Amino acid sequence: MKIKEIFKLAIEMGIEADFRGREGVMRVLERKKKKYERLSPKEKEIFDLEALENPYLDTRIYNIAEDKEIKKVLAGIHIEVEELLLAKELGDIDLVIAHHPMGKGLANLADVMELQCDILNYYGVPINIAEGLMKERIDEVARGVHALIHQKTVDAAKLLKINLMNVHTPADNLVAKFLKDLIEKEKPERLGDLLDLLFEIPEYKEAAKIGAGPKITVGSPENRCGKIALTEVTGGTEGSPKLYEKMAIAGIGTIVSMHQTEEHWKMAKEAHINVIIAGHTPSDSLGMNLFLDELEKRGIEIIPCSGLIRVSRVKK
Repeated sequence: MKIKEIFKLAIEMGIEADFRGREGVMRVLERKKKKYERLSPKEKEIFDLEALENPYLDTRIYNIAEDKEIKKVLAGIHIEVEELLLAKELGDIDLVIAHHPMGKGLANLADVMELQCDILNYYGVPINIAEGLMKERIDEVARGVHALIHQKTVDAAKLLKINLMNVHTPADNLVAKFLKDLIEKEKPERLGDLLDLLFEIPEYKEAAKIGAGPKITVGSPENRCGKIALTEVTGGTEGSPKLYEKMAIAGIGTIVSMHQTEEHWKMAKEAHINVIIAGHTPSDSLGMNLFLDELEKRGIEIIPCSGLIRVSRVKK
């Protein structure tokens, strides 16, 4: 496989696992195309044309130094200049794949957060409320990432002549679908049951060994789960903390989250919503592993780094 084929596979897997379904994702792209058509010639000059085909603008190819068949990949959660130097030192790495975005992917992180509105609506929060509260948070995230130095790692990849891409929301979609399907199948009654279920997943079990595994942060093991929602697993980054009250009204009893800020934790507690933090690193690792397994099936060797807990589900 070449880099663009790997990238296309990542996007396709993200669409297949998306809460909105393929039709919903295609509608998002169609709206962007219509928006582009209404732009002035000057506005079109600076428009990100990839937005017309890629529904996940936090997932990108950043550098193709050599467009060759990929045989060995260095994959990690958070790739910076030191990981690129590691790839150079290893010497036979054909492609570096990050999970977290950088460059244009980081600059466009807020673009994918609209997905959270649809997930909230899926779990019963009225779409007008979800959109209204999420807009405040999306604008906040957009302002925050705007100030960052986006191109640092990308510039290094170009200077070092290293192939570089990332897979963010598609991998997070894979985590969300994996957990959703598992929870719907097993139907855990109490928080303790849900926690035990997570610990059966190798990435979470391994993370627990280093103190980074799943934990109950609101509620107790004996609390009944009620409706379990995966509203804080995919869609860029945390949504609005003001949403917890609306989630409670929608009948959500428990949230499985990758990570939460202190403000989010306090608001969830006030709304009497149980919270299990699955863990940032193991959740990111699970999503990346589900994608990387498809590369392994195609004969590509995976070298994990930068926090990736590599667990292969490929049958030998």
